[in-house]
Amino acid sequence: MARLNVKPTRMELSNLKSRLVLSTRGHKLLKDKQDELMRQFINLIRENNLLRDEVEKELTASMRSFVVAKSLLNEAFIEELFAVPGTAVELDIQEKNIMSVVVPQMNFSIVDQDEKSTDLQYGYVNSNGELDDAIKKIEDILPKLLKLSEIEKTCQLLADEIEKTRRRVNALEYKMIPQLQETIRYIQMKLEENERSSIVRMMKVKDMGVS
Repeated sequence: MARLNVKPTRMELSNLKSRLVLSTRGHKLLKDKQDELMRQFINLIRENNLLRDEVEKELTASMRSFVVAKSLLNEAFIEELFAVPGTAVELDIQEKNIMSVVVPQMNFSIVDQDEKSTDLQYGYVNSNGELDDAIKKIEDILPKLLKLSEIEKTCQLLADEIEKTRRRVNALEYKMIPQLQETIRYIQMKLEENERSSIVRMMKVKDMGVS
């Protein structure tokens, strides 16, 4: 490991020792942060996988009902039915902090476009049970889809932060701290060597004076 290019003085040795203490403390804090981020990330991944499986199954069921309904109804009627939505979704995105990572917290509400009714307007003569079932299932999936989006975005942000933290931990563990330790050993050896040389010179001067 290459040492730092510094002068071997006692002042520099003291500064390097202080930097080593600070780097070691920072390494521990970052390692603890990395471990906690990984713990929360793994928990979120598990929750994400379960919710995704659930959402995919419900979406498949709703699409199956819609395909059956579409095969039994006039296509023009279905297009007209969904051309102008009767409701709108308002999304409110808040922020929360997870180990210094700002992640989204999403809430939504359904706002009526037509104050008289929150439902799609269509006649029962031209519709069937499969269409009603498909619409109901899709409406019920909305909160889960929103939650899934929130979790996946949080996982993405946590993964980015974990990678940044890992690079910092590795930089301290495998580069900065070893460099400081190597430089401190070098300066200590140099100072000890200089001290021995000074003692030898003093002894020679003393011997010359005695003679």
